[in-house]
Amino acid sequence: MKRYEFLRNFTYGLAAFSILPSMTYFKSGNGLNPNPGNSINESFNPDLDIELTAAQRNLQVFTGNKTGVYSYVSDILKAENATVENLPGSWLGPVFRVKQGQKVRVRFKNQLPSESVIHWHGLHIPPEMDGHPMYAVDGGEQYVYEFEVNNRPGTYWFHPHPDKITGPQVYRGLAGMFIVEDDENNLPSGQYDVPLIIQDRIFDDNNQLVYMQNNPMSQMQGFLGNRIVVNGNPENNLEVSKATYRFRVLNGSNSRIYKMAWSDGSDEIVIGSDGGLLPHPVRIPYLMFAPGERAEIWKDFSTSDTGKDVHLQSLSFNDGSSMGMGGGMMGGSGPANGTAFDICKFTVTSESGERKSLPSAFQTIRPIRESEAVNAASPRQFRFYNQRMQWVINGETFGMKEVADWEKVKLNTTEIWEFINGDNGQGMGMMQDMMEMPHPVHLHGLQFQIVDRDVSGMSSDSWNTIKDGFVDDGWQDTFLLMPGMKVKIALRFKDFTGIFVYHCHNLEHEDMGMMRNYEVVK
Repeated sequence: MKRYEFLRNFTYGLAAFSILPSMTYFKSGNGLNPNPGNSINESFNPDLDIELTAAQRNLQVFTGNKTGVYSYVSDILKAENATVENLPGSWLGPVFRVKQGQKVRVRFKNQLPSESVIHWHGLHIPPEMDGHPMYAVDGGEQYVYEFEVNNRPGTYWFHPHPDKITGPQVYRGLAGMFIVEDDENNLPSGQYDVPLIIQDRIFDDNNQLVYMQNNPMSQMQGFLGNRIVVNGNPENNLEVSKATYRFRVLNGSNSRIYKMAWSDGSDEIVIGSDGGLLPHPVRIPYLMFAPGERAEIWKDFSTSDTGKDVHLQSLSFNDGSSMGMGGGMMGGSGPANGTAFDICKFTVTSESGERKSLPSAFQTIRPIRESEAVNAASPRQFRFYNQRMQWVINGETFGMKEVADWEKVKLNTTEIWEFINGDNGQGMGMMQDMMEMPHPVHLHGLQFQIVDRDVSGMSSDSWNTIKDGFVDDGWQDTFLLMPGMKVKIALRFKDFTGIFVYHCHNLEHEDMGMMRNYEVVK
């Protein structure tokens, strides 16, 4: 727990999690999973073996009534050169810290009143371990995840992914961080290597979480809260030493986009993205940060005055949405995307800590050239838009096992995919123009590289407020697709065949069907 001593002000008397009783059976819940996940592979020797239970809890978050949440509760059965750490005073799940090449077994126990499944966001693992909705298990049942960590060192995360109810389950507290550690001795470590999971929420007068209350049509826009929660705690005041920090930041919000900047006017120094460290640090005035994305931020407080407050802020921007500012066309629950506010406050103490010099470069990443793609001359296109009050991809919504011909790819090939925010006249004319919104795009099962971001179709009023906030270097699994924007990515399909999903990571859009399958075939 020493790693999180500086977060002690997060505790505020919240109740500790207890370990729920063990279950003795392994069974899939919806009949779509005949084999994987319903038994332990005795020949699989994990470095980390853990029970992870999704359960309803009542926690003392504020004075007065306890708050009902969903939580991942962990019980470590084996951990060799790996750790599972709870965030103090948090309803969120634990932080896994493992090494590349290690084997992980997670015995997921669902004690919720609805089906659930865990998606290991960003990890390159077989489809039956990835968290596809077809593998969801009912309440009272269990699923066993067994996989080897194939990813580069980096910051990943996990959260539920059941069909049509991902949004409410994440909102009520089901999320955790999965860190693949590196051997970079020149980076902040230990208590200076800190997770920051940013989410927005609404609490009523009885201290209960409010989700889409009295405004079901706000699902068209996505849930927007009116209070920022960091690491599963609404008291966002952190104490830091005079030291250098590596903040592993996750946008765990359902649909809110952040334009992150420091109040002291210093640059955002980005050293890592979704898929680990960048080739070199990137200095930008602010970072555009979509739901599902991760960023590793370098921040040096070593020369700051004792008692100084530095705020991590979200600056004002125009999100290009025709649904409007100030809550959107449907009257969102909280301030609209693009509203300025403080995210959290860092207060510098008198304690001196570890100071590091910013490296000039990290491990080289070889770019994937478009010419390497088998479809370089005619990339696959995926259009994200609204059709008849329904969020769709190429005019289609999600079907549990449905895979179109244009969604089948071959193993051991490289392709270029182009994602377009707009309907090319296939929507509803004027109504379509009124339903333009940003879409954070996420692909399961692999990491990719962004090879082009075309903003020629964007409004200049919008682009000029966000243009300096994108980091397209390195490996990614999630990116922000603004209205009128086109993004090309390069993908390599390797190691695993089977069905994976790709979708909008505005969780309300995903739950409405803005998700599709793609299949890797031999």
